[in-house]
Amino acid sequence: MFKGSCLCGAVTFEAAKTAKEAVACHCSQCRKVTGNFDVSVEVAKSYLTIHDTTSLRWYHTTKVRRGFCATCGSHLFFDPPHLDWVGVAMGAFDAPTGVRLAQHIFCADKGDWYEITDGLPQNAQ
Repeated sequence: MFKGSCLCGAVTFEAAKTAKEAVACHCSQCRKVTGNFDVSVEVAKSYLTIHDTTSLRWYHTTKVRRGFCATCGSHLFFDPPHLDWVGVAMGAFDAPTGVRLAQHIFCADKGDWYEITDGLPQNAQ
């Protein structure tokens, strides 16, 4: 069981199982939501339990909704409604997770203030 929360603890969650590999997204939306690039892991919707939704808010974009804490502002979830998984922000999990970063996506949109030098695959989109 993987547990996690937002910074203030108002939103807590559990994932019965996660993917073993995380993805770093460098698209402009993820950069604006997080302040940098986003690293998340896929969790099947049936494996994710959100315990307290009082402070949970959803921001709807064109194709997804993004979950965050209305109290502390923590970015938590990336939910494409048409798929059976939710991306959960790696930074919201309590350690240890055993998950490892596997690849970078939307690298063509990455910020100009950093380089990706970890040797992992980089996809332009």
